[in-house]
Amino acid sequence: MAAQAPTMLAPTNEELLQAQADLWRHSLYYITSLSLQCVIKLGIPTAIHRAGGAASLPDLVTALSLPPSKLPFLRRLMRLLVHSGVFAADDTTDTGTYRLTPLSCLLVDGDDDGAAIVDGHPSQVPTVLAMGSRHCVEAAMGLADWIKKDSPSLLFEDVHGATPFDESMADLDPETHGLLNEGLAAHDGSGFAAVLRECREVFQGLESLTDCGGGDGATARTIVEAFPHIKCTVLDLPRVIGDKKTDGVVSYVAGDMLSFIPPAQAVMLKVVLHHWSDQDCVKILAHCKKAIPSREAGGKVIIIDVVISSTSGPLLEAELLMDVGMILIGKGQQRDENKWCDLFKKAGFSDYKTVKKLGIRGIFEVYP
Repeated sequence: MAAQAPTMLAPTNEELLQAQADLWRHSLYYITSLSLQCVIKLGIPTAIHRAGGAASLPDLVTALSLPPSKLPFLRRLMRLLVHSGVFAADDTTDTGTYRLTPLSCLLVDGDDDGAAIVDGHPSQVPTVLAMGSRHCVEAAMGLADWIKKDSPSLLFEDVHGATPFDESMADLDPETHGLLNEGLAAHDGSGFAAVLRECREVFQGLESLTDCGGGDGATARTIVEAFPHIKCTVLDLPRVIGDKKTDGVVSYVAGDMLSFIPPAQAVMLKVVLHHWSDQDCVKILAHCKKAIPSREAGGKVIIIDVVISSTSGPLLEAELLMDVGMILIGKGQQRDENKWCDLFKKAGFSDYKTVKKLGIRGIFEVYP
């Protein structure tokens, strides 16, 4: 006799009322994202910063030359973002003052000289605007249709006929192409100062380092400033390296990490591998292994990347959202520690160490 399916207990009236509220919350999450974009485009975080760190709604309306008739709508918008932790407020009436939180500090335009207001954490405005751009939102709206198709094409490519970050996107929409690349650079450049402060031992004693996917060399220069004895080489695609010349501080090599990595005592992959499939990650890591000496000679690969948390909470939610976000823009994914360990083994490494978890990112040392 076939086993009977377990009987589902009918939800209580109280549970259904809560479920209805939760459903509205999930259905309207996009409003929080668009409200965040709105205050960035209006320049509100920067206006609060320039006002000395606190400003009332009338102050903001005056500073930003907004129509006074829109003040009631702005108040409602700010009330939502206070609740979401974007801003802090004494109260949310017209006479209340709004202050920056750690989150909105990351949304302030650089000072007059372009410097970030939080040392080592560049403005994340390009990242927020890129992820909320029309092309990314349209890709998300095409997710269901794409999943139904037995097609090798990526979601973004299926919807737009172009791939983010490359020339096909530049041909489709030069402005969005620039925004996506600015957002990628801002995201990848954030938090490295914290790595140097919290994990100095990772770089101490190194004589040479290759920064794979190191872009304009900003990270490599930061390393050399902290450790002048390290000889740093940046490897990136020819279109990224362009006409950059070795200047005595950083050397530049135009190439493809899937084919060759310049030899060094250590190779660093900072926020790189989550853009790649598992198969490509193994290839890249195998080339890293060829580029470094034995463990006894100090050889290691330094990986700084998103690591999905094992416990529930806001960090895990952010990491899972970022993982689905990778579906929208490419073939990569976010990984938990077990998945990272599996990639290291498949690439032929003998051991690894988790140095530290800083926010959403983990720092690994991987040994040949």
